[in-house]
Amino acid sequence: MKRIITALLFLPIYIFAQELDATVTINFENLPAKNKDFLIDFAQTMQSYINSNRYTSDNWEGDKIKCAFNIFFDSAPDETHYTAQVSVTSLRPIFKSTRSSLMLNVLDNNWSFIYQKGQSVYFNQSNFDPLTSFFDYYAYIILGLDADSFNQLGGSPYFTQAFNIVMLGTNSTNSKGWEKNSNAYNRRGLVEEITSEQYRIFREDYFYYHYNGLDIFQVKPGEAETAIVRLITNLDALRIRQDIRGVMMKTFFDAKSNEIISYLSSYNDKNIFSLLKKIDPSHISKYDEAINK
Repeated sequence: MKRIITALLFLPIYIFAQELDATVTINFENLPAKNKDFLIDFAQTMQSYINSNRYTSDNWEGDKIKCAFNIFFDSAPDETHYTAQVSVTSLRPIFKSTRSSLMLNVLDNNWSFIYQKGQSVYFNQSNFDPLTSFFDYYAYIILGLDADSFNQLGGSPYFTQAFNIVMLGTNSTNSKGWEKNSNAYNRRGLVEEITSEQYRIFREDYFYYHYNGLDIFQVKPGEAETAIVRLITNLDALRIRQDIRGVMMKTFFDAKSNEIISYLSSYNDKNIFSLLKKIDPSHISKYDEAINK
């Protein structure tokens, strides 16, 4: 990890070059044979698009963020229109460790777009394109989560960019997937919650969890556990005051539940997993297993 981290306590240091190292894969087994031929260059085209764009105005000097877009095509009403589900993941290296932290792990099952074989794609923040704007949205979410983990609320400019894309999409003629809905996961719900004051304390603890938790675990495990537990106890207090069963909490725990269990496996108070069962009931079986070990 090339980001400069000196004293790993309360120092909001984040050194920003082209930012993403993305891998794009496709599965088009559900499509007619002719559409498979039309999509033969799709993965490479979109991978080059993501990796050649510069999403920040800063001089990025850290390691590129590893991320993956695994696209499962559902249908092709004609030769240019497609619907797909996409698994999106991103990783962050942990300081002085060979391990990485899973930052994002979502399944977006509501993407529709137009693509022609050999189509040129361009980065344009002012205009909405259901094809490229989808990747731009996730690029900014990935950057925002990464920045939040190195600098308290450091991801705000990127989440704002993601929100702007959502609003362009919502007001476009291709608004499907961009409007807020009651599904367990949706793009608008995620970015609205991330940018809301309601979750400010969570984002502050998210920084401590990574920067003063995971990053120092190898050298100061006791202090690291305290930072991880701080996030959990503050989330429980937030749960008591208000409903936090939203998109952001689901997104966080879908990425982090296994990691939290792993890092707290030797923690002396197993009641922490009982709190997690209340905060994150969708992974209750994992926490029960941790309690019974």
